[in-house]
Amino acid sequence: MTAEATTRRNGAELFVRALENEGVRYIFAVPGEENLDLLEALRESSIELVLNRHEQAAGFMAATYGRLTGRVGVCLSTLGPGATNLVTAAAYAQLGGMPMMMISGQKPIKSSKQGLFQILDVVDLMRPLTKYTRQISNANTIPAKVREAFRLASEERPGAVHLELPEDIASEVAESDTHIFQPSDARRPTASTKSLDTACDMISKARYPLIMIGAGANRKRVSQALIHLVNVTGIPFFTTQMGKGVVDERHPRYLGNAALSAGDFVHCAIDHADLVINVGHDVVEKPPFFMHPGGKQVIHVNFSAADVDPVYFPQHEVVGDIANSVEYLAEKCGQCSSHDFSRFMEVKASVDSHMADKADDGRFPVIPQRIVNDVRQVMPDDGIIALDNGMYKLWFARNYPPTTTTLCCSTMPWRPWAPACPVP
Repeated sequence: MTAEATTRRNGAELFVRALENEGVRYIFAVPGEENLDLLEALRESSIELVLNRHEQAAGFMAATYGRLTGRVGVCLSTLGPGATNLVTAAAYAQLGGMPMMMISGQKPIKSSKQGLFQILDVVDLMRPLTKYTRQISNANTIPAKVREAFRLASEERPGAVHLELPEDIASEVAESDTHIFQPSDARRPTASTKSLDTACDMISKARYPLIMIGAGANRKRVSQALIHLVNVTGIPFFTTQMGKGVVDERHPRYLGNAALSAGDFVHCAIDHADLVINVGHDVVEKPPFFMHPGGKQVIHVNFSAADVDPVYFPQHEVVGDIANSVEYLAEKCGQCSSHDFSRFMEVKASVDSHMADKADDGRFPVIPQRIVNDVRQVMPDDGIIALDNGMYKLWFARNYPPTTTTLCCSTMPWRPWAPACPVP
């Protein structure tokens, strides 16, 4: 056998090498006979195959892995009805901003003798539910398609991507000079200095500013930046349901969770605010508050511009890498003597009292407050709570405080060297 022949790989082997190159450690799967070449390639790889009982579960696991780690979660199915079982998971990942790749099998596309048995157009089926969906029709193109899929899955806003690997392409030998594309060192754009300075000016001039932490803030680096901002400025904050866990909720400036759109305890603070610094707003969430013409001002801090609707029309937008933007605001704004947080602290006292009320109630049937409190007591600081939809989710959003020992406010004292407020 020649040296050239030993270096040539079939499509499945090339696919697995490309996945290893992207740092993939697990593939959640319900495979079939159309995936046999890929399974053989995985057998000799560093990637662990996690077998599932149902494709939808594999998809949910991949999407949740993506949400919790920030890395692209990968799942695998066979063709037809097996691939269609990934549809709900694709919607889950796409709506939740979770980086996930779906790989589905397919019958041979160059020469098939089985008619249309179990053959569906899965690529088109996935088109409305993904950022990228392609059928691979040539083994030589596999590295480029894998790299592009991973780039789009990870890029803001993260989401689901899909690649279909037909059986004959998986076994097709690629050309010897086919190479793996290394991930590029991409940096997210930074918001303009003018935009950031305008935001600082609005914060300085506000009397009752408030910070909202939404789904888009649930990213690497943003957590530390937000703690820095809160500690330096003293501005209280609240979260949306998908913004929980970004900042330790034992922080003395945490007011509560906007599980409802209006009328809850935390909305007494929101209604009192004259400026909301909205960090990571995502329209897939239930609106945490409603804007009204002539009402409070809103600064939109996000990776992308705001989607304007009748209840959300921010007066100013800071578009760029969220962590960089928040760090700039922390360094430039500092504490401001004109800010008044007394009403917010009154609301916090009411929220804390409400959370403690009935937490140890012994009645039966067990009431929600007791259930949530008991779960909190037995969960470790790094524990993960997985919830389906329903009213009980609101109790967990409001009454379950996620904690992170590495981000505890007690280790992050307010900085006395913060810049002074530019407004006298």
